[in-house]
Amino acid sequence: MYDYFLGGKDHFEADRKAAERVIAAYPETRIVARANRRFLTRAVWYLAEHGIRQYVDLGSGMPTSPTVHEIARQVRPDARVVYVDNDPVVASHCRFICDGDRGLKFIEGDVRAPQDILDDLALADILDLSEPVAFVCSAVLHFIRDEDQPKGIIAVLRERMAPGSYLVISHGAADTLSKDVLSKIADVYRGATAPAVPRTAREIREFFAGLDLVEPGLVDASRWRSDMKEKATKVRLLAGVGRKPRDEEGQHG
Repeated sequence: MYDYFLGGKDHFEADRKAAERVIAAYPETRIVARANRRFLTRAVWYLAEHGIRQYVDLGSGMPTSPTVHEIARQVRPDARVVYVDNDPVVASHCRFICDGDRGLKFIEGDVRAPQDILDDLALADILDLSEPVAFVCSAVLHFIRDEDQPKGIIAVLRERMAPGSYLVISHGAADTLSKDVLSKIADVYRGATAPAVPRTAREIREFFAGLDLVEPGLVDASRWRSDMKEKATKVRLLAGVGRKPRDEEGQHG
């Protein structure tokens, strides 16, 4: 569905029909999806400029250009990326892209089981978690239900992050949505592999507990370190980048 929102070609008829139902409930869906993609591009570029050459793209979805490795390697040609997704169709596409590139790996894994991902030999084959790494959760956590402990998932990642590592998050915010729109969108995703769970700005900020938020903090995705003037949308996709301090005494969130 995300690929369809972005105008890509890697989707099926069922995806198109479901995506059109979301667009019918919220016509600005495509605008938000594209703003999220631009945020991801800016965030990865920022991280690469700040020396990060290791990335884990969690819930990566269909490979849409520019991919994380394409962005990072424009700045750091030695960047290494592990893509993770639990969709078998996504898996086949990602494996094709990663094949033959010693700096890329794909793990068919579930974000809800982060320890399994971190312990996967494919990850250890190209990444060194004792060195700074960036965990990318782009438009992923709002598909994790509360009972699946999204804060616990992030806590596992944060624990394994070496000082100087980063966490990238974009997440649908519920603060400005009417109950009617929320209900219609929830109905569509209820039939999908994962339900949509928008959260409040306060709840999203809590994912960055123990990390230092990079300026400008947690803001609308379209406004994170952007020079573009984009029209405000009713649905807010909040985005932020948090850094694990090197001085453990200086932590705040």
